[in-house]
Amino acid sequence: MPPERASTLLYRTHRTALVDYANGIVRDRARAEDVVQEAWERIETVERSRVLTEPLRYFYRIVQNLALDCLRARKREALREGGRLTDVSEVVADETPRPDAVAAAREEFRIVIESMNELPERTRTALVLHTVEGLKLREIAERLELSVTYTHQLVAQGKLHCLLRLSRES
Repeated sequence: MPPERASTLLYRTHRTALVDYANGIVRDRARAEDVVQEAWERIETVERSRVLTEPLRYFYRIVQNLALDCLRARKREALREGGRLTDVSEVVADETPRPDAVAAAREEFRIVIESMNELPERTRTALVLHTVEGLKLREIAERLELSVTYTHQLVAQGKLHCLLRLSRES
């Protein structure tokens, strides 16, 4: 028997929580079950071609996207059937982040800023130019008067440092 995929283990372990999460968005338990099932099938497909670095986070993201797609479809259907806008507003979930999600994001942001401040100046500058300002490696290399290869190394080192700090402190 082949070894169990990580997505299958996650599905079995976190299914109830994932359905509860989807249900919080779609407000329909049966549809929430369908959303989680479809998310699992999609993750299984992706997992066949590559290893997922954060499969549970990916699972929740797919569930969220599918649940929102479900809401949009219900909204379109209600409008086609002559539903009033007030009827549609009842099926649209509040997309305001939960307070715990906001707090977690702020904490992650604080850690990233601290870790960036720990970087050497040139590494930090290359990372900011690439990730914040969206410059291409070639443009950063020209601006900093470095080779593209070395610029790539600086950006990669900076990202790795931030990721390691996040994983240690999360």
